[in-house]
Amino acid sequence: MIYFDNSATTKPYPEVIEAYMKVAEQYFANPSSIHFLGSEVEKLMTQSRVLTASLLGVKPTEIVFTSSGTEGNNLAIKGVAFQYQNRGKHIITTSIEHPSVLEAYKQLEALGFSVSYLEVDQNGRINIEQLKNTLRNDTILVSIIHVNNELGTIQPVEEVGKILKNYPKILFHVDHVQGIGKVPLQLKDSGIDLGTISGHKFHALRGTGILYIRDGLKIASLMSGGGQEMGIRSGTENVAGIVSMTKALRITLEKINQGGADHLLQLKKALLSGVRQMDGIIVNTPDQDSAPHIINFSVQNVKPEVLIHSLSKHDIYVSTQSACSSKLAQASRVLTAAGLGEERAKTAIRVSFSLDNTVEEVKTFLNVLTNIVPKLQEVMR
Repeated sequence: MIYFDNSATTKPYPEVIEAYMKVAEQYFANPSSIHFLGSEVEKLMTQSRVLTASLLGVKPTEIVFTSSGTEGNNLAIKGVAFQYQNRGKHIITTSIEHPSVLEAYKQLEALGFSVSYLEVDQNGRINIEQLKNTLRNDTILVSIIHVNNELGTIQPVEEVGKILKNYPKILFHVDHVQGIGKVPLQLKDSGIDLGTISGHKFHALRGTGILYIRDGLKIASLMSGGGQEMGIRSGTENVAGIVSMTKALRITLEKINQGGADHLLQLKKALLSGVRQMDGIIVNTPDQDSAPHIINFSVQNVKPEVLIHSLSKHDIYVSTQSACSSKLAQASRVLTAAGLGEERAKTAIRVSFSLDNTVEEVKTFLNVLTNIVPKLQEVMR
């Protein structure tokens, strides 16, 4: 099997599954319980929080464990909006955010907030000058994705962070879901107030996530309950998921720092070199300022779902849009927003690597693609 859909989800490391099973079996008590078993589970969770914070270069008190990137994005965006709406009701995002961000903004619009959507160029990057011109006296939040989940475009979040430091009443949220473990980002030094991370994007289990909240920043809670996670995210914690996610984060960051980044770039270069030699294929991912693990290209005159099913017959797995939108038979919203045209947006394919993929897999994929694309184009004429 060749699995090239790692931006949708990654295969959990064996060590992660082992850690989850051990904690689930031996540390099953509720960490809020005051008896010995509960306190032991709470200690384990605290250790995970401390290690996670150390790996991310932040304080343990700035780590809130969540269930997903979607929850983290909603908690950050709505939590800020509700907490600081007396300051103003103007919020800013981009036209190419993940659905969990865009839908949250749409909900806030319906509640009376004013939303500005930054445009992007054909590389999928925002214009810094447009951002500056969009800031208002009543702006309270800017939310920008770090690595776009379809194009792989890296947004200039550090530059945005520097600009927003001149506006102390404007908070800065970054969706770091696709960047974590692939594109370095110092949360503490980039002017970021809130950062979202999802465990299953770096070989942890689904149902795990992290929300970084800068120390001293208060946001409204979206769920009422027992006051877990420092009163920000009520609900009994998924301790087995938290511990195993921390292990996955440590392993991933160790691998990326020990040659993993160069390995991903090698895979990307090999794939781009191959597809650019094929007739009827247009690369959509920009050459500059793009992540090493995502390649997006359009196959002219071939429906993406047909190509995906054909590749599946060869035990090769890729995707179209983000996993949240891939079952929708429509043009990519991201590519359309980037002005790449409806035809390219309707025929786009996303290949996404993990550190476990190999150059040999890329070669096999290119060989299969070379054989099946002309046949599909002929059939669909």
